[in-house]
Amino acid sequence: MNAPDDVELPSDWEDDDQPDPSQRRGRRMALIALGLVAVLVLGVGLVVANYLRGINDSYEKRTVVQITRGASDGERPEAGAGRNFLLLGSDKRSAEDAKSQGVSGQRSDVMMLVHVSDDNKEVYVTSFPRDLYVEIPGHGKDRINAALAFGGVGLAVTTVENYVGVPIDHVALIDFEGIQGLVDTLGGIDVKIPQDFEAGGHQFTKGVQTLNGEEALTFVRERKQFSDGDFQRNRNQQAVLGGIAAKLISADTLSDPGKLASTVESISPYLTTDEGLSGTAMVQLGLSMRSVRNSDIYYLSVPHSGPTTTSGGASVVGTDEEGMDILRDALRTDGMGTYYAQYAGAY
Repeated sequence: MNAPDDVELPSDWEDDDQPDPSQRRGRRMALIALGLVAVLVLGVGLVVANYLRGINDSYEKRTVVQITRGASDGERPEAGAGRNFLLLGSDKRSAEDAKSQGVSGQRSDVMMLVHVSDDNKEVYVTSFPRDLYVEIPGHGKDRINAALAFGGVGLAVTTVENYVGVPIDHVALIDFEGIQGLVDTLGGIDVKIPQDFEAGGHQFTKGVQTLNGEEALTFVRERKQFSDGDFQRNRNQQAVLGGIAAKLISADTLSDPGKLASTVESISPYLTTDEGLSGTAMVQLGLSMRSVRNSDIYYLSVPHSGPTTTSGGASVVGTDEEGMDILRDALRTDGMGTYYAQYAGAY
């Protein structure tokens, strides 16, 4: 793996005078933190640099998977404009599963497609209902969250690629327990609570509330308290994601080497990524997205037709192919800004 030191900083990130090593190191740390923010838009935390003492060792605690397509998976969609990342989130896996290439047996309770605009200035996060009834290559139609159980991260990526019609550049899976440690490391996050309710021994009050790690984990898991169940849970997950991104983008975090080091230490044991998310890739991601702020991140839901029942009597969420065709075109042509203006909150 090439060291992140090999990545050249742009002129606007250099000091006017000749920088000393500590100044240059500080600027690279900020870029890595921005890479962390970019990936945390996927819901995971990762700060990587093998020139920073001890951090690379923490980074290596993550699980790395290779993403390939099988004979039954079909052709990979052609690349369009912008970049696409897939976030998967699931409850705690066993140590044996963590070492496996596919994290077999899990179902993903969080599935989000993250589209970065071609100019790297805007980010669109689109959530999938976990019970969305789609075609899973080699397994017929089933709930979309079953793809992870059937074939691991690779099949989850293939299923989403086939459904949305654009290639996935990188994928990240995080265990929910990692979210708890990350939020505590950041000193808590501010989240907008949709209604008053109690869950897991915690009281949630409508409006903006500061959550610690345990509270955030309870909040992203909860669905029975809401009239629209999983659909509201998707919105809650996006709210927690937004709170994490906002805290990471803050100057207090970007300028604190200790906090950055603690962040990777807290999250990496719960993290699985494709092999392409190396330390160098993280720095480059930070460089490309250094102008993104929390106000540049937009949240949506994938088009769907609501709850329905299969011929076998299973309760699922139906697809909306007409709506999906519009979304697919927006993803391919870098038209997500126009799409968001027309369809935000429609599903």
